[in-house]
Amino acid sequence: MSESPGITVSSGSAPPEAIPLPDTPAAPKPPTAQRVIPLRHPGRWIVTAVVLVLAAQILHGLATNPFYQWDRFAYWFLRPAILDGLLITLEVTAYSAVLGLLGGVVLALARLSPSPVLRAVSWLYTWLFRSVPLIVVLLFLYNFSALYQTLSVGVPFGPALFTFDESRLATDMVVAVVGLSLNEAAYASEVVRGGLLSVDQGQHEAAAALGLPKRHQFAKIVFPQALRSITPNYVNQLIGLVKATSLVFYVSLLDLFGSVQSMGATYPGDIVPLLLVATTWYLILTSVVSVVQFYVERHYSRGALRTLPPTPSQKLWRALRELRARVRRETAM
Repeated sequence: MSESPGITVSSGSAPPEAIPLPDTPAAPKPPTAQRVIPLRHPGRWIVTAVVLVLAAQILHGLATNPFYQWDRFAYWFLRPAILDGLLITLEVTAYSAVLGLLGGVVLALARLSPSPVLRAVSWLYTWLFRSVPLIVVLLFLYNFSALYQTLSVGVPFGPALFTFDESRLATDMVVAVVGLSLNEAAYASEVVRGGLLSVDQGQHEAAAALGLPKRHQFAKIVFPQALRSITPNYVNQLIGLVKATSLVFYVSLLDLFGSVQSMGATYPGDIVPLLLVATTWYLILTSVVSVVQFYVERHYSRGALRTLPPTPSQKLWRALRELRARVRRETAM
């Protein structure tokens, strides 16, 4: 029989002594029983508190300052004169947005054309209308009849085929729409051109390899992909167009801002609530445009993103589910 420290070996029928084992660590708790301690961000909480205090101060000042006359604001908000001006603003914006976008597409295609004449004309148009202020364009068109009382279509330096009175065609609405459309087309052309250039060159080559005509390559392959880049930029232009319609008041068209100015001249004591009415309606219009922008971008991002961005309602339901799950975990612990 041999012995070693801590170990006894015996022969025969005597039972062996127990061999001591090292202490084993306790089994870890399951992940559900472990409590995760979140990382603290004191700076974030301080900034959040400061922002909330400032926002509360601003809201308190808006609600309690008698200078804003919120009772007169409620009186004027849905008055027929204001709603008529709002309708004119919507009409001018809609017509100018459509015509401006169509003109921008034509100018962008001319700018990308292999023809040097078309490229030069497109560049000159864009340079001119991006350099001249919009109010100057509107005033020039409003006084256009003083320069050209009659307009004619015919052979250059030859006989006129058609002649018509310019003053009968250039109504206040036409002047406003034409002026805004000409100005909008110059900016839209750069937006469209940038979107077309953002499409990968391989897409153009693949479309040409399929043997499709040029118009089908543009309409079916290139332009739908370019819309992902065009949409957010042009919607910004559209928001600027909504606000730019306030300038048509200077060509005798009573839009939303013109109606507010007219009512303010008649009721000088209500100038501030009338301006608040106009501000609120412009905020509503731009907010609606922003919502439309979100869904249009979401639609055209289907081919580029694996998962579409959640809608506001989906974000709300997700937040409610997370809050419910957190409450259940807290109550279970």
